[in-house]
Amino acid sequence: MNHNPQLDIRIGTIVQGRFGADQTADYIRQILPYGFESFQITLGSTVGDLNLKEMAKKVLAACGDQATISSIGVFGNPLQDADTAKSLEKAIKAAPLFGANIVAGFTGAISGQPVPESMPAMKKVWGRLAKIAETNGVRVAWENCDMRGTWESPTTNIAHAPAAWEMIFNEIPSDALGLEWEPCHQMVSLIDPLPQLRKWMPKIFHLHGKDATIAWDIVREKGIRGGEKYVWHRTPGFGDTNWSDVITILRQHNFTGAIDIEGWHDPVYQGELEMTGQVHGLNYLKRCRGGDFVPNPS
Repeated sequence: MNHNPQLDIRIGTIVQGRFGADQTADYIRQILPYGFESFQITLGSTVGDLNLKEMAKKVLAACGDQATISSIGVFGNPLQDADTAKSLEKAIKAAPLFGANIVAGFTGAISGQPVPESMPAMKKVWGRLAKIAETNGVRVAWENCDMRGTWESPTTNIAHAPAAWEMIFNEIPSDALGLEWEPCHQMVSLIDPLPQLRKWMPKIFHLHGKDATIAWDIVREKGIRGGEKYVWHRTPGFGDTNWSDVITILRQHNFTGAIDIEGWHDPVYQGELEMTGQVHGLNYLKRCRGGDFVPNPS
């Protein structure tokens, strides 16, 4: 069989795994015919009593040979919540059962304290988790979401600004630690995402397929602190980013992995239009990837 290099960058979506193995597998079976090639399984802020071994078996059976599990995610505050830290350890150890080598999540934060105040706890918690990840052949990808926090007063994630990334990676130098990147969160901060993507490619392990629309007329006339909304999270294909440029940069840096659509944020394609928007985003991203693979003549 000819290698399909288009699948070196798979296009998929996020699946909520916190409801258990059967429901997660059933959800995958329902949406798989739309053409999703990968799935990120998110488990909430803690694993709780989920049986990850059973879930891995059932979701892989649901995927068959049509899709892969790109990653599993635990999104809480491991610097202040021991259950989240323990759940991240469980997820790291369980990821290979899913055929995945990436665990996604937030760094955590010492809430209400400036970002640098989180670094001692970061070194303690993530220094240990990084070693566990290295031992298990797993990489950790921190999402670049501010979670409505700021530099002066973060909430559950300090990895939302390049200055924080530099600080973290200097303090915890591990090849197992990197980023789960998307243009949306940077655009909310009025950062141009493409130059950032080029610069940080060596540390980008996984991508969320989420975009943004910026109302520049509102920014120019009223600023960003006037109480009027100036940016909206969008499904790819409806926002401002040219994802052909994103995927070109990924290919130029020999990225292999997945772009998994993060739904449930688009203010237009929501409710009964949720999956309509996601499938449009799926097909849009496949076009940006270059369409179907066509083998060269022998």
